[in-house]
Amino acid sequence: MRLLLQLIRNSWVILSIILASLIIFLSLTPMEQLPSVPGTDKTHHFIAYSALVFPLMLKKPNYWMVIVLLFALLSGTIELIQPYQNRYGEWMDLFANIGGLICGSILAYFVNRAYPAQ
Repeated sequence: MRLLLQLIRNSWVILSIILASLIIFLSLTPMEQLPSVPGTDKTHHFIAYSALVFPLMLKKPNYWMVIVLLFALLSGTIELIQPYQNRYGEWMDLFANIGGLICGSILAYFVNRAYPAQ
């Protein structure tokens, strides 16, 4: 466990860039056809943003407010752009994303307490 956490802490920049790029790409890639039922993807949003915030919160826990705010702004910007990309822009997606950011931050807090950086 410590080895995995050390790897995440050492690679936090590249992990964050990869995860943010993947989220942006998947969120803004135009769809040929919109899903018949909007709002069925909230769990995916929650998990994606939990994963996004986790490496940064492991490495830079003192900047939690700035990190969460910047990722929440990213999320809101994506939701505003999505209707122009043949996607649904939903406020509930934003709330799921923010919930994921909070959950990922809390998880990182407890992991840092259990396994402090050396």
